[in-house]
Amino acid sequence: MEKISTQQEILLVTGTNFARQLSENNAADNLNDSEQLEKECWNGLLKELLPEILEKTSAGKELYLWQIVEADSFIELDLGEYPQPIEKNGSINPYSFLLTQFYN
Repeated sequence: MEKISTQQEILLVTGTNFARQLSENNAADNLNDSEQLEKECWNGLLKELLPEILEKTSAGKELYLWQIVEADSFIELDLGEYPQPIEKNGSINPYSFLLTQFYN
């Protein structure tokens, strides 16, 4: 029987006041908004600023941040118990699900 695991995708929109505020607070790094937001996510920003949106496993453990993908206007955070691919038709990433919408 296949083990059921918990996965979570989060999209953080770049070019917003939220992203700009992070860049201004850490201007010494010389990173753009997307790069600064990505750096802060790897450093635990989500737990500090948005703890209410982070899911937990069925056993109550925290999910791990496995991957950050940068797009034109957002960054996609992939969290889970272990790294695994996300189904394109179940994704919230518009670059993933819009391609499958044409087949319907």
